[in-house]
Amino acid sequence: MRSHRDKRIVIVGAGIVGASLAYHLSAKKAHVTLVDAGEIASGVTATSFAWITAAHCGSDPISQLRGAAIEEYRRLEAQVPGLDIRWTGALSYGADAHQTPPPDGVLSANLVSRARILELEPHLKRPPRQAMFAAQEGALDAVAATYALVGGARQNGAKILTHTPVDGFISKGNQVIGVETASGVIDADVVVMAAGTGIKMLTEQLQTPVPVTASPAIFIRYKARPNLVRTLISSPEMEVRQCADGTLLAAEDYLDNTPENRPQAIALRTARAIQNELDGVVAIEAEVACVGLRPMPEDGIPIIGYLPQINGVYICAMHPGVTLAAVVGRRVSEEIVDLKVAPALAACRPDRFFQAD
Repeated sequence: MRSHRDKRIVIVGAGIVGASLAYHLSAKKAHVTLVDAGEIASGVTATSFAWITAAHCGSDPISQLRGAAIEEYRRLEAQVPGLDIRWTGALSYGADAHQTPPPDGVLSANLVSRARILELEPHLKRPPRQAMFAAQEGALDAVAATYALVGGARQNGAKILTHTPVDGFISKGNQVIGVETASGVIDADVVVMAAGTGIKMLTEQLQTPVPVTASPAIFIRYKARPNLVRTLISSPEMEVRQCADGTLLAAEDYLDNTPENRPQAIALRTARAIQNELDGVVAIEAEVACVGLRPMPEDGIPIIGYLPQINGVYICAMHPGVTLAAVVGRRVSEEIVDLKVAPALAACRPDRFFQAD
């Protein structure tokens, strides 16, 4: 009988969630094959604002999971070469700044004065009277982080197959035992679906569609001079952060596809807002302005766990994927390899969509 540590695991989707799964599972000596229809990090990961935060507005059924996100990234950062995170802290003010406190034991944001705000962000033209500052938060280059995790998985013995779409599944009774690709069948004891918005289509092939929809958002990269933004700023006027090379990143809500709300038009409006809010911004040029399609479960809660009715299929669909990638990678690897059920994933099980009427 095959040892649970000798499990053959196929992960479908090489975004940051799939890469984290591949790293954690291969670290436990599972036989991992990571497949993707395109390149590594070529999906929504490439258009992520990549804010690592434990904060959340309103009630939060995954507060325990979200609360462990920062700690798990710090653990991964120490383990994986090339996984560089900018722990700049996040400065929030305006209507969305009053967030539900994180779980006990998780560092929370502090209310800071205008004087402290100007110490943190000296280029703000109109600093608010007060703001929330979460010193423990940060952000990463999601594409570079994905490649670093894939590199770690490869060193652990994982096999990486890009440009390899999954065309179907091989089943024996109600057990999935492999995936079909143009290159042939890949045998599996467990198939983990981490393909973002593609998960619905994949599960439809198994007659158990998981309700994941595409939630659009606008992602913008600007060419700007360095040291304009020191933290991550989230305000009614702008949500921006700056990379070490000076690239300024912004995130905006998707409105519609009318000409005035297409990505390039929004990028121009956001650039004007940044110029109005920050000293020293004479001109900034949008290098990238595009729509990213985030995988959004129907009820907004991540879908993580074994698919009911069909054995051997494990689902990983979530937003925010970047924030949760490290903690989910660890917890899922413990469930699949160590057979250790994760209480933090209790609210995330796919079973909730397949209850008998």
